[in-house]
Amino acid sequence: MIKVTLKDGSSLEVENGASILDVAKMISEGLARVATCGEIDGSIYDLRHKIERDCNLVIHTFESSLDGKKAYWHTTSHIMAQAVKRLFPDVKFAIGPAIDEGFYYDFDVEKPFTEEDKAKIENEMKKIIKENIEIERFSLPREKALDLMKDQPYKKELIEELEEGEEISFYKQGDFTDLCAGPHLMSTGKIKVVKILSSSGAYWRGSEKNKMLQRIYAISFPKASQLEEYLNKLEEARQRDHRKIGKALDLFMTHELVGSGLPMYLPNGATIRRLLERYIQDKEIKMGYKHVYTPSMANSELYKVSGHWDHYKEDMFPVMKIGNEELVLRPMNCPHHMLIYKNKLHSYRDLPIRIGELAHDFRYEDSGAVCGLERVREMCQNDAHLFVRPDQIKEEVGRVVKLILSVYEDFGFKDYEFRLSLRDKNDKEKYFDDDDMWEKAESQLREILKELGIEFYEAEGEAAFYGPKLDVQLKSAIGHDVTVSTCQLDFLLPERFKLEYVGEDGEKYRPVVIHRAILGTFDRFMAFLIEETKGAFPVWLSPVQVKILPISDKQNEYGEKVKARLEEKGIRVELDNRNEKIGYKIREAQLEKIPYMLVVGDKEVESNSVSVRSREDGDIGIQSLDDFIKNLEDELVM
Repeated sequence: MIKVTLKDGSSLEVENGASILDVAKMISEGLARVATCGEIDGSIYDLRHKIERDCNLVIHTFESSLDGKKAYWHTTSHIMAQAVKRLFPDVKFAIGPAIDEGFYYDFDVEKPFTEEDKAKIENEMKKIIKENIEIERFSLPREKALDLMKDQPYKKELIEELEEGEEISFYKQGDFTDLCAGPHLMSTGKIKVVKILSSSGAYWRGSEKNKMLQRIYAISFPKASQLEEYLNKLEEARQRDHRKIGKALDLFMTHELVGSGLPMYLPNGATIRRLLERYIQDKEIKMGYKHVYTPSMANSELYKVSGHWDHYKEDMFPVMKIGNEELVLRPMNCPHHMLIYKNKLHSYRDLPIRIGELAHDFRYEDSGAVCGLERVREMCQNDAHLFVRPDQIKEEVGRVVKLILSVYEDFGFKDYEFRLSLRDKNDKEKYFDDDDMWEKAESQLREILKELGIEFYEAEGEAAFYGPKLDVQLKSAIGHDVTVSTCQLDFLLPERFKLEYVGEDGEKYRPVVIHRAILGTFDRFMAFLIEETKGAFPVWLSPVQVKILPISDKQNEYGEKVKARLEEKGIRVELDNRNEKIGYKIREAQLEKIPYMLVVGDKEVESNSVSVRSREDGDIGIQSLDDFIKNLEDELVM
């Protein structure tokens, strides 16, 4: 007998060689029916996996964890591959992993899948599910594995890359066998509802040098109601897509002659961005920040000193050789700020020194990865670097957190979490290799957060290459986690740039650098705001705050006077003096998400008033122009 310790701390005595499914049945038949996989001492296995030693066991279900969902979705990806094989016998299979929402499979076929093809594939998947085919797992030595996959070049390539002696496992369901590490459910009938979502081209292994494959995205659920809920969420996401709204509201545009990932802000979008820039800079100035401008490129030697060359080179644009210099577009501006600090000698009394910049940075993104304003090749960061003495770290991190919370209050953000982002100790390529420095930085930031009373969770592998981070994860309107603000503790760059300050005793010491961004990049922050508000921006941020709508041409002159009066007060206003019916003008202004519409007819002209319509509340009624201006100014006070 062996001892199995469960998630709740209780334990069971089971026969040596009992499967995870056997243990689930011992707990309850209900659990056995919904179990999808098991976790033994931190590793995920099939329900059919035999337990042969004392261990800790967690049994996952679709509802209980992402691992549970992924086993369900991975099984469905094989069902989709089997359906494609039945309909397109000459297909070559690439990979078909579960992802955070559903799964995809890449196929090498003669031509892209049509909508009719996808409907046939989905119907064939439903047939396979009804057949309730048993799923079997087996392993083969390398030569036999290669022979089994002799007609599948992508699978052969994957097998050939496995290390000698590594287990090569397969899953078989009826007439279909696939190379796979698992885990999978016990039979195809365990899947209840499926839906093919979309298809697209995808290069093998993500490289443009390889063949273009056809990728199908799909999802599955245990209940039809869950699929309906998910499809409603997708529709809501489509309605909130910042690219769709940005085009409708004339916020930004892209053009192939400019290039992928290089959006251009139109006047409305430029107004919003200008307001955001002024807003955050004004807040920073009040907190003692000094703003600078630095070049968007630099000698490649700068990034060799900073360490970016070794840890970030793949995300940088190629070197440009000019004379004897090798210049690169910068991926971030922290090295520039190190040199600004080093430009003069500092006393301990000078610290903290807070250097801020609206900095243009560049990232080498593949064409397939760029997306509207959310992921771009040139971005503008709300960046700053705080140079502090060790005894000032806690206070300055606290001030950064206070600034973050103040900004979130101004924008009405309430659903967010603080994440302590740590390095992956085993990844010596991504992170600077200095265990003492990492232990010091991580433990210090952790202690500061506890002392400040900030609730947080930890995430390995999310740190910057030079130090741990406090990231703020905002929950978007469609349920996605978005990193906006960040605060990073850095002992490395001060050492690499030999930064110093003169202490009270006359000796020289290293400062500590706090990297921080409050709005992150303005591009991504705008994308987030567009999707949060569906383009109905708060009044202070709306490109046009008021639109004047004369009922006929007779009121155009009065409309011009109202417009001039509002402009004197700094209100962003437009006059719609087109020869159109008033109902049409109102509908147009509503679609443009204008916060306030002022309808003016003969009655309003005679009484020097306006008939006010609100974006949210509809018809508010007639007000004197003075009262409307006062009410609007009160609303604009933040």
